[in-house]
Amino acid sequence: MQLTVKKALVTGSGGFAGRHYTSALEEDGFQVLGVDPTDPRASPPADARDFFRKDNAHFDLVIHCAAVVGGRATIDGAPLALASNLELDAGLFQWALRTKVGRVVYVSSSAAYPVEHQSLVRRIALKETMIDPALSRRDIGVPDQLYGWAKLTGENLAHRARQEGVNVTVIRPFSGYGEDQDESYPFRAFAERARRRADPFEIWGNPHQCRDFIHIDDIVDATLFMVENGIDGPVNLGTGRAVSMLQLAQMFCTQAGYAPVLDIRKNAPMGVAYRVADTTLLNTFYKSKITLEEGIRRALQ
Repeated sequence: MQLTVKKALVTGSGGFAGRHYTSALEEDGFQVLGVDPTDPRASPPADARDFFRKDNAHFDLVIHCAAVVGGRATIDGAPLALASNLELDAGLFQWALRTKVGRVVYVSSSAAYPVEHQSLVRRIALKETMIDPALSRRDIGVPDQLYGWAKLTGENLAHRARQEGVNVTVIRPFSGYGEDQDESYPFRAFAERARRRADPFEIWGNPHQCRDFIHIDDIVDATLFMVENGIDGPVNLGTGRAVSMLQLAQMFCTQAGYAPVLDIRKNAPMGVAYRVADTTLLNTFYKSKITLEEGIRRALQ
């Protein structure tokens, strides 16, 4: 008897998260189709918006990573470049409803949280219930730039698609990182500076701004556990550990074995001051395995 191979679609398969999801799904025995105009493995490379308009195939699982991000410089400096995320997400859920997808994973973001809760003065751990995916409350709160608005809207679309019978898992990753991440993100940028022993060592914005860094392997593992167990979420994917940019730079330099002068670029883009996850819900079923120290060691290798 021939066993049926499960089919998965990964949008944004050429991006950082998409590559890791694709590898993990293939290791789990899925037949994976990647959709990304930049992915050389995709056959043929395609824009997800075109795919959603034309395709009618059934997939057991869809992981929707396709989005324009581009790091802090794009989020702050070119917000209209992010408007296509609204079209991508709308196309995804219309297509999922039409083709009766087994389950959709909507990759939201910690940027959807209200910026009023993200200050160094209050240092609040962001809890899932601070956002109402149904957008039924009057106090919605202002998310982080147009990127955050797009993710908040995407979560609302996920909520409505679920009401129409689509199985949807929503994750809110915090500062995902890994050795092969783009240099427009702080972790990889710091890794490259430390590897070449840059002196002075450049830090953008307020060096005391804090982030919650979680390794991409933990993001993928937690997501696939949620899929396997039918957990809808939304669920924060983070560690609950606040690390400032100053601390991150010092950790890299210590592991690299040198002590450079720190060049603080206060006028550079920096984002909110304090973005850290409340991981109470996540820790009921998953605990992060890779520490930031281990992630730094891997990146420097």
